[in-house]
Amino acid sequence: MQLQEWLRSLRPSGGLRLLEAEELRSLLPALPSLSSLSLSSSSLLGLGALASLTAYWLVTRPRPIRPPCDLHAQSIPVQGDPSCRRSALLNDETLLDFYYEDTRTAYDMFQRGLRVAGTGPCLGYRRAGEPYQWISYTEVSEQAQVLGSGLLAKGCEPSPHQFIGIYAQNRPEWVIAELACYTFSMAVVPLYDTLGLEAMVHILNLAEISLVICDREEKAQSLLDNKEKGVTPKLSCLVLFNPFSVLLAERGKKCSVEILQLAEIMDLGRQNLRNPVPPRPEDLAVVCFTSGTTGKPKGAMITHGNIASNTSSVIKILEGSFVIRQEDVSISYLPLAHMFERMIQVSMFCHGARVGFYQGDISLLMDDIKTLRPTFFPVVPRLLNRIYDKIMGSVTSPLRRAVLHYAVRRKQAELSSGVVRNNSLWDRLLFNKIQASLGGNLRFILTASAPISPTVLSFLRATLGCLIFEGYGQTECTAGCTFSMPGDWTAGHVGAPLPCAVVKLADIPDMNYYAKNGQGEICISGHSVFRGYLRDEARTAEALDSEGWLHTGDVGQWLPNGTLRIIDRKKHIFKLSQGEYIAPEKIENVYMRSVPVLQVFVHGDSLQSYLIGIVVPDPEVFAEWARERGIVGSYEELCQNPDVKKAVLEDMTAVGKEAGLKSFEQVKDLHLHPEMFSVSNGLLTPTLKSRRADIRRFFHQQISHMYSKTPI
Repeated sequence: MQLQEWLRSLRPSGGLRLLEAEELRSLLPALPSLSSLSLSSSSLLGLGALASLTAYWLVTRPRPIRPPCDLHAQSIPVQGDPSCRRSALLNDETLLDFYYEDTRTAYDMFQRGLRVAGTGPCLGYRRAGEPYQWISYTEVSEQAQVLGSGLLAKGCEPSPHQFIGIYAQNRPEWVIAELACYTFSMAVVPLYDTLGLEAMVHILNLAEISLVICDREEKAQSLLDNKEKGVTPKLSCLVLFNPFSVLLAERGKKCSVEILQLAEIMDLGRQNLRNPVPPRPEDLAVVCFTSGTTGKPKGAMITHGNIASNTSSVIKILEGSFVIRQEDVSISYLPLAHMFERMIQVSMFCHGARVGFYQGDISLLMDDIKTLRPTFFPVVPRLLNRIYDKIMGSVTSPLRRAVLHYAVRRKQAELSSGVVRNNSLWDRLLFNKIQASLGGNLRFILTASAPISPTVLSFLRATLGCLIFEGYGQTECTAGCTFSMPGDWTAGHVGAPLPCAVVKLADIPDMNYYAKNGQGEICISGHSVFRGYLRDEARTAEALDSEGWLHTGDVGQWLPNGTLRIIDRKKHIFKLSQGEYIAPEKIENVYMRSVPVLQVFVHGDSLQSYLIGIVVPDPEVFAEWARERGIVGSYEELCQNPDVKKAVLEDMTAVGKEAGLKSFEQVKDLHLHPEMFSVSNGLLTPTLKSRRADIRRFFHQQISHMYSKTPI
């Protein structure tokens, strides 16, 4: 009994003790198998060593993560409807709106971190070749109050109807400016470079933004361009993080725009310091504009309650497997203009953890990671794909590749039993360098924004030796609506509904998807669903039905274990692996202007970072067009000629560039097909629209071939 009690006393501590000689001698008489035998001292010593090793193994053996629910039933039907499901973590059908009693707004969540960490580090930054420097929670809170007071002194109102533009790269000042707005119940409107001139003007006018906080003089110049043209009449003040020239100030004065440096408005705030006016959960926190792929950008109105419920749901899911600690640190490089990165940061701040910013140059990100040594790493699939490709590309010999695959299989076997660790034999022999390249300190990776290949996800879970979760959602439900469950390390799905939301599938008869078969359009209801689009009732009505369900346009399938798989897209819009939205029909209409093109089908895959195309050349002009380029042959021969394909691609690219297509909207490879799409061959509808699903199936082999090689 003495040995059993001693082992039990060790297990909760998770310690790494070995039996010492005196302990062993005192325990040996208690072993029944030994007390009745006459053994030599060497035999006793051998048995003692065995007992010692056994005790060591019992104490240090890897422990599987205990799932928070039955992994075979991760979601539960709502009111008996299997197509409409909620999280299995809920006790009833009451959805989660906050986790901690005192965290019902984004402002509250930072205040909780302030109470936890106080003068501890909050925001980190660095210059090339230097270590990270840190701003404490206390300093961030004080600076936010001062900056917010300065904004009020410049005429802003402490109200959720007051919109403040932020036009800057990720950096500590971005977060301080956001918190300054929340401190006085103002709402943030993030702006970003890829919006384009027309979209930027639309946002500034729609939100009636008079004051924009930006980082560099170049951005201020672009905003002044619009003001001088008279297209943004409300703009009256710019606040810059970086120093600016006298010429910029003079130019601003000429068009009635006051330009201030951050230090100036901070001084003004100190002179006119105001007490905080904290927001309520129902108050607007941010208007997050989508990229406007099919028209002008839409401003999704996100409330403080939306943010609190969404972050609280992730905290709830992770409470038994990953508790964010004060010493945790996240690397910030994904755009703060989008909700994914913002929700990561709110979760970190709520627990008094740290956020370190990259230098602003994505080519230096790996150096920043090695210096910062983050424990938390938010990623998009494209980055994980690069890590995977780099690992596989570095293993050249067949023997090394065989050893790598064997080691991965052994680690994956551990994962299947719920064990996640980075201290196995295989980690020490093979994977430690891979882990060191990401700082060697990772505990948690979250991938979202686009689907990730199950092969890549399973491989990296094994090699990186840390928790890797996948989530699914969109801006309109704040960030996430499903999240993979701790302990479920299978791939090919995006997890179960978050505790703040109900997810249902709705029939799409035109695409032959029916909820009774466990398939349909993904619809979301709950505390994280947005209020609607800013001053756009028509598009709000398209997204939110009369019962408050958000229609995502994505097609999902419930799996037997209650998780969700994304299988299609209702609208002809999709994401590339880097998270960029693509409207293929818009691109196809541009490419139709290319002389040799008669018909074109643009295809993209959410697991790929670029587009490809199927092109039917115009038989009336194709031969002559090719001859002008020194290439002769029959129509069919020309379609198979790689030089012709290259020439067609170059012509299409030129036409696309002239029409203003972005780089990620241009096809990088194509297949020339000699037969027209038609109603008779099933590739066009009776109204002569492309049957996109049928075209994808028809050209499956060609599409797979193009994606199997490096694009031209």
